Parts: sequence; C-alpha cells; structure tokens
Amino acid sequence: MNKDSLEILRRCADAFEIKMTAREISLFDVFAEELKKWNRKINLTAIKNDQEIVIKHFADSLSLLVTLNKSGTLLDIGSGGGFPAIPLKIMLPHVSVVSVDAVEKKVLFQRHAVRLLQLENFSALHVRAEELRESNKSQFDYVVSRAFSDLPHFVSLALPLLKDSGRIIAMKGRGGREETAAAEKQFDELGVEVVDCIQLKLPVSGDDRYLVVMKKIAAKNAE
Repeated sequence: MNKDSLEILRRCADAFEIKMTAREISLFDVFAEELKKWNRKINLTAIKNDQEIVIKHFADSLSLLVTLNKSGTLLDIGSGGGFPAIPLKIMLPHVSVVSVDAVEKKVLFQRHAVRLLQLENFSALHVRAEELRESNKSQFDYVVSRAFSDLPHFVSLALPLLKDSGRIIAMKGRGGREETAAAEKQFDELGVEVVDCIQLKLPVSGDDRYLVVMKKIAAKNAE
C-alpha cells in the first residue's frame, strides 16, 4: 500500500483504540497487495484502491474487535475475500478462525493469503453454512457475518453452530437498528435475544456501522 493508505490504517486503529504493532501493519500491507494482485485476475471485490481497501475492508473488519475476547473460536459466514476473518486473525492470533464462503475462488484466495501471512489455526472452507450443522454443532464462541443476509436468516444459520455461552454478531450498515427492531419477533421464535446494538462511525468515511450482538435464550435452549 502507499504511505498515505498505511497512515490511514494507523488512524483507523487509533480511532478504535487499537494498538497496532509494526508487524501487524506489515501483514495488512502484504494482504492488501495480494488482494489487488488476485483481483486483477479474478473478481474478488469491487473495492480495488488502497484507501478504499483500508477503510471499507480493514477498518470495517476491525470494528468487530470491540465485541471479541482475545481467545476462543470464531466462524465467519459468507466471508468473501476474507472479511472480517483475516483482519481479525491478524489482530487476534490466539482466536481459532473458520471462514466459510460458497464461492470457491474466494476461498482459494483466502487459503493462499493465510499461507503467505503465516497465520495459524485458520481454516477457509468452500461450503455453505447449512452444511456445517452436523460436523460443527455448538462449536463456536462467536459466529459473525458482514452484511451476509437478512438478520433472521443469518441467525437461523448461526444458531446451531453456537456454543450455549456464545455470541452471534451481525455487522450492519445504515438502517441496522431499524432492521434489528423489525426482527424482534422472529428472534424470539428462533430462540435468541439481542444483547447489544453497538453504533459506530467508521473512521475517515464516517459511515454508520451497527454491530448486532445476540445470544441464545436460556429457556428456549433448554426445551
């Protein structure tokens, strides 16, 4: 990435009160360059320049750090080119990450990027989330997704994969609070409740981001 974009990355980290090491910045730099290289051959993302990659992919992914512990297991459903899964793994090396996408070329890129960055305990799977229900039942502390689908559908996919003490976290943009309120009845029927709806402003762009944090309802889970 160019110097201006690296500085924007530092500013974004500061805005989220994240202390980013020189090594972590270097990993993001390598990741961005590889993303651009692959994107010239296969369509991974419509976001192609350095500044947009930093703001719309990296900073957006890093916003999730306010909700996560530094260890545990995390599943990212519909991760595309590796967002938020790979940025989270860079910053949380002790979290075991599984990244799932239905588009094979995007999963192949993720695997390549993870090898290049030498990130351990990261699996990129070319499957649909529905296919994980039997092999990964109640396995994850966190199930996350970035604008993957409407909230009730995402929750229905995530719930069987979540530990009883785990959290489902949906990343939503403008209108996230309204979408959350509109789905309240469906959440109750599914057996989850909203713990928090965290509103953030993405650094530099000022775009709205809502992190909808959900947990299992104990009574529903006991039935």
